[in-house]
Amino acid sequence: MMNSTQLAVIGGGPGGYTAAFLAADMGIKVTLIDEADNPGGVCLYRGCMPSKALLHVAKVLTEAQEARAWGVDFGEPIVDVARLRTWKNEVVDRLTRGLGQLTSQRDVTYLTGRAELLGPRTARVITKSNEATELIFDHAILATGSRPALPPEFSIGSDRVWDSTRALEVPSVPRSLLVVGGGYIGLELGSVYATLGSAVTVVEMADGLLPGADRDLTAVVVRRLSAICEELLLDTRVTELAEDGEGVRATIEGPSVGVLDRWFERVLVAVGRVPNSEIPGLKCTGVRRDARGFVVVDGQRRTDEPAIFAVGDVVGEPMLAHKASHEARTAVGAIAGQSGVFEPAAIPAVVFTDPEVAWCGMTEAQASAEARPVRVCRYPWAASGRAATLDRPTGVTKLIVDSESEVVLGAGIAGTGAGELIAEAVVAIEMGATVSDLRLCVHPHPTLSETLMESADVFFGQSTHVYRQKRQR
Repeated sequence: MMNSTQLAVIGGGPGGYTAAFLAADMGIKVTLIDEADNPGGVCLYRGCMPSKALLHVAKVLTEAQEARAWGVDFGEPIVDVARLRTWKNEVVDRLTRGLGQLTSQRDVTYLTGRAELLGPRTARVITKSNEATELIFDHAILATGSRPALPPEFSIGSDRVWDSTRALEVPSVPRSLLVVGGGYIGLELGSVYATLGSAVTVVEMADGLLPGADRDLTAVVVRRLSAICEELLLDTRVTELAEDGEGVRATIEGPSVGVLDRWFERVLVAVGRVPNSEIPGLKCTGVRRDARGFVVVDGQRRTDEPAIFAVGDVVGEPMLAHKASHEARTAVGAIAGQSGVFEPAAIPAVVFTDPEVAWCGMTEAQASAEARPVRVCRYPWAASGRAATLDRPTGVTKLIVDSESEVVLGAGIAGTGAGELIAEAVVAIEMGATVSDLRLCVHPHPTLSETLMESADVFFGQSTHVYRQKRQR
């Protein structure tokens, strides 16, 4: 069977379906190809959405415990794991079915199957029923995403060793859980299982959790994780795993702990993700991959093969759904003849632990490494009335400001709702706002969003709720 289309999109995640939908809205004939019954990709099926559903449950459990201090006692919470799993799956099903409806409404042809490139403008799609469809296209967008990394030393062939996909299925709540990796995936899932009742140990090879985030931000979430986890082991490695009875025995090594021999009921390996760039038939094209396996693209997300573009995790870090969506818009614009390129000044990163951590633009560590003349303006949430009413005073909002131009270069927030709050800083940075612009924008009171305004006031030493003693002349 032979079909033709103007645009073939391979991969139905946030990058793929955003590209397909936008192209269809622009009048381009689109075929979207993915192995799932509906679009959604890792984000909806095995990533962002199921994890956030579980994190919400964990936060509710935490607040139920904290409420006792406010005079409200709900009793001891009982977690029905089977019902929790069902609810999480219902959220995923509802969202993916919604994308399926949008696909039909836009007249996007959706092929359920695996694509193989036959050349620069031809692909073969093998469906679940093993039927083959050949597709001729004018352009293609590769949006094949990524998968959890599993180093060889952890591939012991045991279902007691989980990756993030398996952990999100909530097969059980183990009595003890080793989390290998202190990045956002490990901490988000580790905090969920700790709240559900697992004794969680986190092992991170770096000297701090959340590599890439400033230490003053991570300190806020570390304080909470230290309270709910058994151990947080930094500058430490898991060197060996071996199945042992009903669990896994781990060898853990580090300068501060020596060599530890520990037994865990389950192990979660969360050491990053690798691109799904081993696309069948890629060698039939001029598409090039770099040493790490990422597809090489230019500013418009065009590969070395002029008719083929690539977006999302498959082209490099940061591996974030919102980054993939915006790259998709750039690629479709280029296909439609537009001249725009993908060069954002601020891609927000959010860790949805409780409390959340979010940052965008230049970090304080980056400014220091580049010897950039900046001023860092911190506003402690202990001075926020709204944080007090939420009983969440342990937080911080900070701005990274160019010392000379007073332009906002970066921002970081640690505290409840940080993921929602960071968007204002993204807009400020992208618009080239100065610290005065933020300061003079009237913010509603009492809200956590005021902490951005008051951070700007700190720059001038005039924050209403933070006193800075004047220097004596």
